[in-house]
This record gives sequence, structure tokens and C-alpha cells, in this order.
Amino acid sequence: MAGVLRTERQRFQPCSTKRMKQSEMRNDHECVRGAKLRKVDTEQSTITDEQEEMRVEKPLVVQSQGAHVLSPVHNSKKTRVTFILEKASLQKGVVGKTAKILNSDEHASFLLKQNKSLDDFRPDILYRALLAIFDSPLCKAGMVQAIYVKVDNGVLFEIKPHVHIPRTIKRFCGLMLELLQISHITASDNGEKLLRVIEQPVTRHLPGNSRIIGLSYSSEKLVNLYEYAPDVSDDVNLVFVVGAMTRGTIDKLYTDEFISGKY
Repeated sequence: MAGVLRTERQRFQPCSTKRMKQSEMRNDHECVRGAKLRKVDTEQSTITDEQEEMRVEKPLVVQSQGAHVLSPVHNSKKTRVTFILEKASLQKGVVGKTAKILNSDEHASFLLKQNKSLDDFRPDILYRALLAIFDSPLCKAGMVQAIYVKVDNGVLFEIKPHVHIPRTIKRFCGLMLELLQISHITASDNGEKLLRVIEQPVTRHLPGNSRIIGLSYSSEKLVNLYEYAPDVSDDVNLVFVVGAMTRGTIDKLYTDEFISGKY
């Protein structure tokens, strides 16, 4: 009986060993295949990370100092809109031995040691406001005429609407630091000033027949923006003033009215 069992084990052992080898080969194959896939994914992820900050809407014209230029699309049949972003926080400082745009997220301990309010160092508010404008259907349709930024220290600068700003706050702050240091950012191919510091007041740079509208949560005039804008005559240039700060009020001296959106 023992001999029979040994014979049976010997008869089935090769088959079992064969299956184990086949399983090991499949596992090895899967490991190699998985490694290759991971390698491809890693390469694609690396490319994505590097290119995410440089992502632009086609057609791309030129890259300049962290900003990108898009072929401007002009729509002469529709009223073009101008945006003014007020009281933006873009304060320069030296952290360690490096000049920086001070950011409450990145430099909190540095600012608190100097008894500074973190609310006064929020470049991310301006950054997100600009992303909302540049990524909007309005801008992509070529209906944004200009964007002006009034910094809380009195500096005024213009951003061309066909520029695509960096896609990370860190690179954006680097671009803003360079702009404040040399007063302009130019395209490498034709020398066009994509961003430039300009003289105050902002009203001297606005188109004729402008209607300047301040956007405020505290305004008693509630409007449906989808209905408000189409009611404006085509010969009127709409200028929207938006606060780019954590708290405060928009300058009332040059605004025609204040509205608050229902939606």
C-alpha cells in the first residue's frame, strides 16, 4: 500500500511541479509587465507634473518667464469686458537670504515672529481670481479686453487676456516677484509686454464709454448676472471691480454702481 502511495505521489508530483512553475512564470510575467506599466505610469506622471504648470489652451505662441501667450481671439460682435482686481496682497520679503512674495501658507512662522497678520499675506486670493477669469468661457471666447491688478501697496499692473498664467501658486508667486522687480514680463519672440506695471489711476487706462460695476456681497442691488449682462448696450464697455483681499471694501470713487449676484 505504501508503495502504491509513493507511486501515486511520484505520478502526480511532476504535474504539480509543472503547474507551480507555470504559476511562477505567470507571476514573473505579471511582475515584469506590472513593472513596465509602473515605469510608463511614472514617466507619464513625471511628464504630467512637469507639463501641468505649463498647460495652455491651443494655439500656443510663445513661453515667457513662466507665463504663456495664446493667440488672441477677438470677437467684435460682442461687448468686451474689463476686470479690475483690487487690494491684492503681493508683499515682497526676504526669507533667509531669498526674496519671496510672502504667503501665509508657506511663511506663517516667519510672519508670526514679526507679529504680522496672516490675513494680510494672501496672494492665493489673487491667484484664484485670475484662474477663474482666464479659465472662463468669457475669456476663451475672446471677450475679455484687459485685466488690471491694484496691489495693496499702490502698485498697478496690467495682464494681457491672452496670457495663460502658471498653474501652481509657487510659480505664480515667482512670476509676480519678477514682475514687481523689473516692472514687466515680455514675450521672447516679439518683445510684447505680457504683464507690465502702469501708472495710476486705473481709470486712465479704461476704454471709453465704460460702465464700472463693483461686485460686493453687501450690495443691496441683487441681480441675476446672466440677465444683467445681456441687457447692457453693445456700445457700453463693462468693467467689473472685484476685491482680491480677505476683508475690506472696494474703492467707491470710480465705480458707477455696486451689485451682488443672486447665483
